[in-house]
Order: sequence, then structure tokens, then C-alpha cells
Amino acid sequence: MTYKNTVGDWRRNSERGWQARLTLRFEAVAARTELTRREHVGPLLVQRPFYPEERPCHVYIIHPPGGVASGDQLVLDVAAGPGAHALLTTPAAGKFYRRGPAGCSRVRQSIAVDQGTLEWLPQENIFYPQAAADVATVVQLTGAARFIGWEIACLGLPASERGIEDGLLRLRFELWRERTPLLLERLNMTQESQRGRFGLQGHAAFGTALLFPAGAAELELARQCLPANCADLLLACTLVDGVLVCRGTGRRADRLKEAFVRWWQALRPAVLGREAVRPRIWST
Repeated sequence: MTYKNTVGDWRRNSERGWQARLTLRFEAVAARTELTRREHVGPLLVQRPFYPEERPCHVYIIHPPGGVASGDQLVLDVAAGPGAHALLTTPAAGKFYRRGPAGCSRVRQSIAVDQGTLEWLPQENIFYPQAAADVATVVQLTGAARFIGWEIACLGLPASERGIEDGLLRLRFELWRERTPLLLERLNMTQESQRGRFGLQGHAAFGTALLFPAGAAELELARQCLPANCADLLLACTLVDGVLVCRGTGRRADRLKEAFVRWWQALRPAVLGREAVRPRIWST
């Protein structure tokens, strides 16, 4: 395994923010998946892989500063090779703080799966009032690759009855198979779209969970395992071009996340042939 750490880049520039990059490569080696390449520049890293299961490799992505501030730029580059199976999560919710003199914060996440399996299960991102953030995730699948994952956002500070106020979020998610786009999403979120009936109708949390490949059986299973809609949690599932798409909005991010965990626990055995083993970090 290669490992690189450029310590000098840990100094934060007040005008540019943190400049951080993490590169991970997973390969099937003998009876399990190995993290064969791990390089990081700046404060974005993983400490070690975990094996709570026989073959899949669990990795926790750590951002030591604890939050993304104005001007920060984070880049994550992940690749899984043939036969590899990796599960990626985070130890805590991501935090995006209010806009400052350095301007918008940016996060770029690139995931490539070449005839392997990857589970992308980060904890929710919290966007504080007046945050300005540009977050993009691009997943590229090749051959018989399989992907299951989610992204969840919490807007403002619901307990204080504060939304994102005059913040602006640009959120993008793309799922490709070979050169064919399976799902392309762009979302510009403002206080108006959070409160409006055409948007989140006042809900503070929203998220999307994805599974590929999927069919009618997986769609029916997903609809059965999700809790019934109520005033503070709305959920819906669709099947488009072999992609199972489950969307949700809620007044609390923890309830939405737990609904997605139930969805994952039901679908993982059916699609990946493995019981869902919750990462231990979720319980700390």
C-alpha cells in the first residue's frame, strides 16, 4: 500500500482556506478487499481500513478541522477495481459554516467503480445559516459494477428555528454507467426554496438514496421497508433506467437518516448477498 502525507499543507490560509485532497484505491486481493493506495494532502484522510465482515473493506473518511469553512476546497478521489467491495462512511456529520471573506467552499467527490462494488454511506451534511457551498459527487460505473449509497442534507439549525437564511447551496450528483448518464441532478437551494411549497415546504432535511442495478423486485422491497409518510417525514421511491431512486424530506435529519439505514439493511442482502453490518462509528 502506498501512503503519502504532505504535512506542510495543513496550514490554513485565511484568504484561500484549507486545500485538501484524498486519493483511495481498493483492489481485490486473495479473500478480501485491500486499500492498496492511500494518499492525502492537507486535512482529509483515513487512519486505517476495518474488516467487520469477511471480504468488504470499511473505511472512515476523516476531516480533522471538524467543519468546512469559507474558501475551503476538498477533493476526494475513490476507485474500486474488479471484484473489490468497499464501504465508505464518515465518523460524524459534515458541517458547512457561514460564508466569510474567502467566499464559497467547494467539495468535489469522484467515485469510480470498475466491475466492483462500492457503498457510499456518509453521515448527513449540516449547512449552517448563511453558508455558501458548492458540493458535487460524480459516480462512474464500468461493466458489472454495483453501487449503493445516499447523501443527506440538513439546512440551518432546526432546533433554533433557523434555516439557511441568505445562504446559497449548489448541490450536484451524477451517476454514470460507461458513457451513459443514469442520473444527473442539479439543485440550487436558497431560503425561499426551503420554505416554499414548490420546494421543501419548511422541512429542514432532505436526501436521496440510490441503488444500481435494480429492478421491480428491489423497488417493491424498498417501498415495503420504508416507514409510512407522516407530517414530518415524506418518502418516495422510483425506478428509472435500472436505478432505484428513493427520496425523502423531513423536519429532522436523524429520522431521515434512520429511514435510509432501514432501506439499506433491507436491500443490501437482496442485491449484494450480504447482511447489512452497521459501521461501528455510527453508534459512537
